Amino acid sequence: MTTAYRMEKDSLGEVAVPRTALYGAQTQRAADNFRISPYRFPAYFIRALAQLKQAAALANRDLDLLTPAKAQAIAEAAAAVATGQHDADFPLDIFQTGSGTSTNMNANEVIASLASRALGEAVHPNDDVNMSQSSNDVIPSAMHVSTVCAVAAELLPALTQLAADIGQKIEECGHVTKTGRTHLMDAMPVTLGQEMGGWQSQVAADRGRVKAGLEGLLALPLGGTAVGTGINAHPEFSRRAVAHLARLTGMAFCPSANFFAGIAAQDAMVDMSGRLRTVAVTLMKIGNDLRWMNSGPIAGLGEIALPALQPGSSIMPGKINPVIPEAVTMVSAQVMGNDVTVGIAGQSGVFQLNVMLPVIAHNLLESTELLGRACRLLGQQAIAGFVINEDQIRAALERNPILVTALNPVIGYELGASIAKQAYAEQRSLKEVALERTDLTAAELDRLLDPSRLTQGGISA
Repeated sequence: MTTAYRMEKDSLGEVAVPRTALYGAQTQRAADNFRISPYRFPAYFIRALAQLKQAAALANRDLDLLTPAKAQAIAEAAAAVATGQHDADFPLDIFQTGSGTSTNMNANEVIASLASRALGEAVHPNDDVNMSQSSNDVIPSAMHVSTVCAVAAELLPALTQLAADIGQKIEECGHVTKTGRTHLMDAMPVTLGQEMGGWQSQVAADRGRVKAGLEGLLALPLGGTAVGTGINAHPEFSRRAVAHLARLTGMAFCPSANFFAGIAAQDAMVDMSGRLRTVAVTLMKIGNDLRWMNSGPIAGLGEIALPALQPGSSIMPGKINPVIPEAVTMVSAQVMGNDVTVGIAGQSGVFQLNVMLPVIAHNLLESTELLGRACRLLGQQAIAGFVINEDQIRAALERNPILVTALNPVIGYELGASIAKQAYAEQRSLKEVALERTDLTAAELDRLLDPSRLTQGGISA
């Protein structure tokens, strides 16, 4: 089937654009120039960009720079774009001009086309939709807005839910005492509640860190225009536009204290990326703990059995793998890699502009959404449903030679080490060997070597 085209003009001349496309010449040139990857700006970014255009139109109306009718047409068109109705008209690759000018013009052209149809007269993408703006302040602002909205909607609730899922599991089985492990070697006992409580504390701290990182992203450089001086923008534009945006999004956005920093640097985005990396580190830790606890069922630790969600092998019948923790740890690896990209891109601010804005936006939003989904998956399909193998846990705990640590204050480190080695070498219990080599009674040894007692900090012999 042959696509029908129309001819559009820009400052470089004519270009053929698909007849039904809402965008114009500048978007088409970018689509022709940047055929690099399958990556497109995610919905959160397109929504934020459209909301910025809506807020800008309302501010320009307030300042008598746009007629009420034209401003209303632009605002309504932008609102339609924000709902996702016209996502197909945003075809551009993430890997494009580093300022994101192509995508800013994509939005300007789509909104101008929709507004022109509604108004019955021409609405210009540059003169009207982009009034008082530049790609250099719009794209960084859209990056902040989209990240704030994505974190608030996707990640913070997911971290809250994961902490709750862990808490519920602690209520169910937190009393069970198990062998602690350091260096993957037997160590003093802990309860499952203490072990999982560590996870829960990490998740809660991550949520606090991520939430705190939003503060820097609430400041927007909108109104700084090309280089931060605010050229071609009314002095009141930034304040009014950001106020409209705050109302549209329900977020407490404010103008940047320094437009030059807000346009030339992306420090707040780099900071948030680091916080997301920390969440990924937490999920990797929990995922790997679950994999080890689930290992076996015969030759591993076998402390728990994760839910059997699918066959684990195409050749070994009956094999079940820890697929959820594996998927989550892969997400963690991806997010850590994304953070490296964001860090490199953040260094690419030269003089008055950072020229890697699209890839920063893409990686932050991808990390946010991946982590949100991974948190929910880990909590609901792994932690909530695993089953405790108490017999296996008890058997390992009873054979643990490191329990002799509890005897240190009574018999000393050296004798304790000798007893532990003998018990392990002869495959005998600590109690049995200690009865032979110390003056302690069976009752005293039962008390001193009680695993539950040993999970309580600060105890003495």
